[in-house]
Amino acid sequence: MMPPRLRPLGPCVLALLLGACAITGKPPAPAPGMPQAYSEAAAIGASVPARDWWGAFGSQELSALVAAALAANPDLAIAAERVRQAEAQVKIAGSSLFPALNFSAGTGRSEKRPPGGDWSGDSSSNAALSASYEIDLWGRNAAGVRAAQSSLRASRFDQETVRLTLVTGVASAYFQVLSLRGRLLVARENLAIAERVLKVVDARARNGAVSALDLARQQAAVLAQRAALPPLELQERQTLFALAILLGRAPEGFDADALALAGLSVPRVAPGLPAQLLLRRPDLASAEAQLAAANANVAAARAALLPGISLTGSAGLASDVLLNFLNAPSAALNIGASLLQPIFDGGRLRAQVDVAASRERELVENYRKAVIAALADVEGALAAGGRTAEQELQQEKVLEQARLALKLAEVRYREGADDLLTLLDAQRTLFQAEDQLAQIRLTRLQASVGLFKALGGEWKPPGS
Repeated sequence: MMPPRLRPLGPCVLALLLGACAITGKPPAPAPGMPQAYSEAAAIGASVPARDWWGAFGSQELSALVAAALAANPDLAIAAERVRQAEAQVKIAGSSLFPALNFSAGTGRSEKRPPGGDWSGDSSSNAALSASYEIDLWGRNAAGVRAAQSSLRASRFDQETVRLTLVTGVASAYFQVLSLRGRLLVARENLAIAERVLKVVDARARNGAVSALDLARQQAAVLAQRAALPPLELQERQTLFALAILLGRAPEGFDADALALAGLSVPRVAPGLPAQLLLRRPDLASAEAQLAAANANVAAARAALLPGISLTGSAGLASDVLLNFLNAPSAALNIGASLLQPIFDGGRLRAQVDVAASRERELVENYRKAVIAALADVEGALAAGGRTAEQELQQEKVLEQARLALKLAEVRYREGADDLLTLLDAQRTLFQAEDQLAQIRLTRLQASVGLFKALGGEWKPPGS
């Protein structure tokens, strides 16, 4: 039997026991159906992404640029601050599980004088220690902590997503700069070829072997080739400036050393099983963490419909002497408990439950959508990598034949066996073949970068 002195605390003890059985809920674990294997066959001899997967391209300059971007990129710094904010929110939410203690102290003196009388005054001093505690009877505060912790995990996963996006952005921009520089080299070589042919046409025109029309056509070909240079130069500078921004640097004075894509290797990547994608992409982990936070918010909203119990207590000293508690102070002790049950609020609390539940269902669909998009990213990158490799091989053969055709067309034109239109067509074919090959090589490298990104790079969930 409970002692008589403790009987007034019986309801509080009962409330504590019920609080231990509070409804906490469990976050949903969505597991959308995953295919058994990717449609696109994996590359033979491929390997899984390593920690520094960008080093597989064989460029030390790229590795240096990535390191510089990871150290100074503003977006990555912003993501890190958001993680710190989420950590603080977890501490704020966790504070609701502990009692709140407050200390107050004060002293004062009041003076008054009746009409025709003398001044008289009273002094007083007081000090009090108060405590309050809300019993988490239905797990509302615990649900708030779980929601904050899940949001923190989502913020950390978002930071990893920003990091992965940054690295792939640096690699893609770097390859694009080198591709444009390579295309500029090809365009200048083609201009030199057109000018060389122009000298031949001009010599034949002076000797009366061809008409002025042939000379004008070849001059137009030379001018067209010169006009193709400024747009490529502009794209190269703009892409270089964009790369500088990714590194957190001003564009002035920034440059890359490499001049072309030659020497870069295209790594072979093993995609693994589709189900492994759920544990390899930080954006999917973030979507799942956000769903867990939404589930906790539903539990908190439902608990708000139920009664709440708060415990309060205070102890203090009071004295009628200024700044002195040694002169027979009076003591006070108060202990109380209160029960609050919402009865009518115009449907506000019930609507909050509906909002939280709808938000949870929305995030379920968002997670499913993210998984489907991730599978499509991998399939698309695999398809692009395989197709562009074959396309590059075929384009190299086209370029070889175009060079031979131009050589033969020049010889036949010099000998008068063919007209200028045949030579112009051979030039045009060669110029287009060389430029197309440069673009295909860039597409193949970007497809490889896209596959690394689609697979989550080297990221692994904590504790794996």
